[in-house]
Amino acid sequence: MPRYRLTIEYDGTPFVGWQVQPDGASVQGALEAAIAKLTGETPGVRGAGRTDAGVHARGQVAHVDLEKEWSPDTLRDGLNFYLKPRPVVVLACSGAPAGFDARFSATRRHYLYRILARRAPPALERNRVWWIPRAIDFDAMRDAAAVLVGRHDFTTFRAAQCQAKSPVRTLDRLDVSQEGDEIRITASARSFLHNQVRSMVGSLKRVGDGKWTSDDLSAALEARDRTACGPVAPAAGLYLMAVDYS
Repeated sequence: MPRYRLTIEYDGTPFVGWQVQPDGASVQGALEAAIAKLTGETPGVRGAGRTDAGVHARGQVAHVDLEKEWSPDTLRDGLNFYLKPRPVVVLACSGAPAGFDARFSATRRHYLYRILARRAPPALERNRVWWIPRAIDFDAMRDAAAVLVGRHDFTTFRAAQCQAKSPVRTLDRLDVSQEGDEIRITASARSFLHNQVRSMVGSLKRVGDGKWTSDDLSAALEARDRTACGPVAPAAGLYLMAVDYS
């Protein structure tokens, strides 16, 4: 049975998240429905990451097993036809090697969080950035981000309903850059806890507001206590950018 690797882009605004849930449309559900219409088969689709409601992706990866062998280009184009008008597209499709698993074979995941810090609200970027109607201290956020890089117990930055067995993760990268009125926070790690990126961004925003210092952020990390976390950043600004495989 051939296995196919899909690279997927989507606007998470109308979805309850990646994963199929009892109520509401999901990205996984949209893909599975498109596969059924195209192939007549009803296989499950496994994704590299279970993005939450409202979170976007520019490089989500998934795999699917089909009984019939397909040309990857034909499979991609056929799925995109049946995905319309949902804001989901298959960017690329390829045959997957034996043993490939979109989730468990991943070696690193890359996320981007976008903050628009200006007086005027977004028009073109509505539901795609966290709008803050004032300037914030980008330099302070950039310097403070270094506190979180490395191997730590991230209990403070973990959702209460997180199902991971351990709160310990190695954060390989947490960079803060600025382009005009937009602050871009990039995070890379093999895996993340539930809400980890949005929790870290919300705490960095406190630093940008002048309410916390780098020492306060460090103390929140060391507290290993969810109540020590800053407010969780909205889902709209978060993007799953890419997933690496060996």
